[in-house]
Amino acid sequence: MNSFDAVIVGAGAAGLFCAGVAGQLGLKVLVLDHSDKVAEKIRISGGGRANFTNREVSAANFLSDNPKFCRSALANYTPLHFLALMTRHGIAFHEKHKGQLFCDHSAEDLIAMLLAECDLGQVTRWQACKVISIEKSDESPHEKGLSSYLIESNRGLIQTQSLVIATGGLSIPKIGATDFGYRIARQFGLNVVAPRPALVPLTFDGTQWQSFSGLAGLSLPVSIETGGKKSRIRFSEDLLFTHRGLSGPAVLQISSFWQDNTPIRLNLAPKLALGQHLAQAKLTSKKRVANELAALVPARLADAWVAQDAALERPVNEATDKALLQLAERLQHWDITPTGTEGYKKAEVTAGGVDTRELSSQTMQSRVPGLYFIGEVVDVTGWLGGYNFQWAWASAFACAHGMATTKL
Repeated sequence: MNSFDAVIVGAGAAGLFCAGVAGQLGLKVLVLDHSDKVAEKIRISGGGRANFTNREVSAANFLSDNPKFCRSALANYTPLHFLALMTRHGIAFHEKHKGQLFCDHSAEDLIAMLLAECDLGQVTRWQACKVISIEKSDESPHEKGLSSYLIESNRGLIQTQSLVIATGGLSIPKIGATDFGYRIARQFGLNVVAPRPALVPLTFDGTQWQSFSGLAGLSLPVSIETGGKKSRIRFSEDLLFTHRGLSGPAVLQISSFWQDNTPIRLNLAPKLALGQHLAQAKLTSKKRVANELAALVPARLADAWVAQDAALERPVNEATDKALLQLAERLQHWDITPTGTEGYKKAEVTAGGVDTRELSSQTMQSRVPGLYFIGEVVDVTGWLGGYNFQWAWASAFACAHGMATTKL
């Protein structure tokens, strides 16, 4: 029988960081994972340079059925704390856009840092190691009155007082994502908010998208929004047209808030008074409408929009005021309803997860004593831009300190 103070299932960002902190707080820690590779999401994030946090983080940057839950953990472990750790390890970083921070060299530097922190805490790692079953005992043989967990794995039996589930969500199955964390939560009677893909491209049916599929590869800054009058959310980011729909930062951001069978609204020229520009052009120009519009928005976009209305396939000075006004309106108030998303295979994260009302916001311990959930498996989903990694660090830190306090 292998005995540990804490067993962490999942060797991703949250799991490794929690292990390193807990080990350095004096706990005997085991990290295990079904994959032989660690932290694959870190490795592939940010184009291989890991957008590991954001300079400005608050609860407002997160989506949850219980939106205030994340405040405590985020306040107790901030981006400045993580940057101090990076600096101690000599890892250079830079800000790219809207507070997003990336490694200068490679995401591998960040992974190496997490493993070094685990080594400092004398953390044991088992990989690849498959968990076969988990059972709970009402009393620990080491600590009177405390529960313990018996974990059957393909590398033997493990007993622990504290069990941490850091197995992430369903996004990107090809790097090993599974529903393990949700299954464990349900096994112990905890509620799970229905998971769904988030930070994911949106798709449209073939008929609806036929007029726009030729724009694939085109990128431009837009304003995008969704929701009702009281719940409307808006982002200003870059949009990317694809053969199947829309992607790019703007769409990834809005996808976390988009609901099935509801429209999104796009402003494809957010910084222009487009109607006024076209009205002025009618008075001074003999160029075709498409050519005049191409001076204001990308030419391919101008051609696609003008082609939808025969009344616009003429010189701008011959177009009616109504037709020009309608063109500007369509470009700046484009309401379109996605038929779905690209799913977990393209989703950067999974929204939903273990209901935070089942967890302590200070320690991440569930109402089942000794059972903790951290990172993406929890119903806390950040915006695009490093927020989900900051949640991983903050929830892991809270959990490690919570376990250490229990041990004392």
